[in-house]
Amino acid sequence: MKFQAFYDSPFILNFSFEKLIQKMEAEASDNPEYALSHQRILDKTKEFPELLHGITNLDFFEKNEILMKELLRDLFPPMLTENEIKAVSFPFYNFFFNPTKRFETIIKKAGDNFDMIIKDMDPHRFYVMSCCIILNDFYDVPLNVSMPFIFDIPNEDGVIKHYRFLTNADFMDVNPLENFKRLTAEEISELLDNFEDYELWKEKFPPESWELKGFAVVNFFDATTEIAISNLKSKLINLEDDKNLKPELNKVFRSIFQVSDLEVGFTSINHDENKFVRSPINGVIDSFILLGNSQDCKNELLCEKNFNTLVESKKFFSISDIERTYKEFPDSQMAKHFYEAGIKSAIFAPIIKNKKILGIIELISRKKMLNSINAQKMEIVMPYLEDTMDRLYDGIETRVQAIIQREYTSIHPSVYWKFRQEAERHIGFYREEFDLPYRKITFENLTPLFGQTDIRNSSVSRNLAIKKDLEINLMLISDVFKNLISDNDLTEVNEKLIRFQKLLSKDLRADTESQVQNFILFEVHPLLESIKLQNTNYNQIITDYHKQLDSKTEMVYNFRKKFDESLSSINKNLADILDKRQEEQQHRFPFYYERFKTDGVEHNMYIGSSIEPDLTYDPIFLKNLRLWQLRVLCETEIEYAKHKDRLAYPLDVASLILVYSTPISIRFRMDEKRFDVDGSYNARYEMIKKRIDKSLIKNSDERITQPGKISIIYSQEKEREEYLKLIKILQNQNLLSSIEELEVEDLQGINGLRALRVAVNYDTKNVDYDFIEEV
Repeated sequence: MKFQAFYDSPFILNFSFEKLIQKMEAEASDNPEYALSHQRILDKTKEFPELLHGITNLDFFEKNEILMKELLRDLFPPMLTENEIKAVSFPFYNFFFNPTKRFETIIKKAGDNFDMIIKDMDPHRFYVMSCCIILNDFYDVPLNVSMPFIFDIPNEDGVIKHYRFLTNADFMDVNPLENFKRLTAEEISELLDNFEDYELWKEKFPPESWELKGFAVVNFFDATTEIAISNLKSKLINLEDDKNLKPELNKVFRSIFQVSDLEVGFTSINHDENKFVRSPINGVIDSFILLGNSQDCKNELLCEKNFNTLVESKKFFSISDIERTYKEFPDSQMAKHFYEAGIKSAIFAPIIKNKKILGIIELISRKKMLNSINAQKMEIVMPYLEDTMDRLYDGIETRVQAIIQREYTSIHPSVYWKFRQEAERHIGFYREEFDLPYRKITFENLTPLFGQTDIRNSSVSRNLAIKKDLEINLMLISDVFKNLISDNDLTEVNEKLIRFQKLLSKDLRADTESQVQNFILFEVHPLLESIKLQNTNYNQIITDYHKQLDSKTEMVYNFRKKFDESLSSINKNLADILDKRQEEQQHRFPFYYERFKTDGVEHNMYIGSSIEPDLTYDPIFLKNLRLWQLRVLCETEIEYAKHKDRLAYPLDVASLILVYSTPISIRFRMDEKRFDVDGSYNARYEMIKKRIDKSLIKNSDERITQPGKISIIYSQEKEREEYLKLIKILQNQNLLSSIEELEVEDLQGINGLRALRVAVNYDTKNVDYDFIEEV
């Protein structure tokens, strides 16, 4: 009967003790001390020639157990049989002989159905590793095949223990058989570069073409903690994506702590509200602190002495007997919580980032198996857990930001918290809630504030710049035509040119710009290119013309460029002042802020208790915000006046504030990715905003907005009185001067509006804009 491998092999196994016997004979002849001890067993081995030539029957070991133990006595000292984990075998094979008692005990506890198989050893790897033995022994190729081969063996509680083994092959020989193929140096090099080519290895080393004669001594050692930590690192890498992560993590920690029912949990801490909370991480790891509680745990648990110590000391602690703790402290919410959940012992360890606790890692058992002694093992795993949780929190933050940016666009910090709550629902905040519809984001009972600094007569200035550029462009074309007309029939296109020049001598109509552009780009330029190809004498003339055009638009872009750059510069400076100042003002009471660049800058603000429900809202915050808005518009006007002369294109600005005291609601519109007023009643506010911009003083042709002045539009007497007080404050600071009280013309669907128009004092110097006086 032959020893069969469980996979294909290049070997025929020949279980022989020839090399061991030869070594014992050599020792007996060289050393008298060994002669007596060895000779008796050597004499017995002569009765069993198969010990030298090869054992073919497995029954031999059972029938001659005493002989085998005596023969292997020096390799398996009886005094160490309870300690060492050792057996006789062949490299990479899963049958073992003469095991030590400790090895026998380990296998017995694993159960009758357990089959020892090397972890991650498949037919391909088994075959190649066997071939490597031949390369190493027969061809003298220096290969290190001492990889960390592992056997996973469960104990009587079902906890997996990991055993690494090393093989002593001193008593083995590798011999070629008749059907072996001798390899050349080139073939060996090819094999060394092609580990994955299974068929190539089988071609060079055909199955059963070699004899593996002798035996190996296999030594095992317990590497459970080392391997479990390695497995833990592998699992933690895929923490977000592995659907089987929960049982896998439990399995790893059970191996480390040797507790069969150990489970791993995690609970986040909200430091602002001093309570435990669920987080998206609980989509893959349970929270035992919040077990059975769909709501966030109130701060009672954090007030517990032990947890208070945990947060302050930032070190882990254990409860070895929760039942006893509960009986000693029946008022303890934490002890009661775990006792009722059937948990008998637990370990808690803080996850710390930047000296702040992110949450608590929980190890729990429904047996009294966890205590302060085995809690010391947490020191080994905590660095990996902390790195992983840090990475997870960064990943969660990135995903939350991605959802907000994708679904809601850029969100102002004052309302960010509400969008974050909604975003967290969509990344597994509660595991049972997937594929949720996105809910409406609304804020109710807010007071709006609207303001703008508009570029005065921007449309007129833009049209004038366009007109000048088009006139220059046509003049340049006319000059080119004068040099080409002798050799080319340009009558028709020249007539169009003259017609467009006359058209530009009048005011621009809505379609004039596009007509002239189409003429230049799609008629004149193709014609010039055609002439250029036909007659190279005109190359320089046409090239010189194109040099005077803008490379991107292929048109003259001089005055328009100056206008665009000036407009962009004004908008940037105005927006920068607004953005900076509103950020400084947020600490008084958060308010929603947004601004838009058009021909100037306009801004919307909303303030009220729903923006920050956890703070107490007082009407004084609105008065202070109104004062701040008026003061910042003064700043933008004064700063613009200082830089006006530097502009490439002269422009004026005029500022406006709309006062609207009736509370409104705003809703985030998913399709437009922006906030808008909510409901038909609140739409009146938006209607007023859109119509007052170009409104006139009643019974006159004068615009309400004028350069050098800030126009404050209102409808109620109490608003007038409030703003007169605010203006007085800024007059005392020498920012504002004279006041006009005006009536606004009746607008479509809107009447009864009035205005305060107050002049800005541009001569003010050394203003401390960082100082904001409060009402």
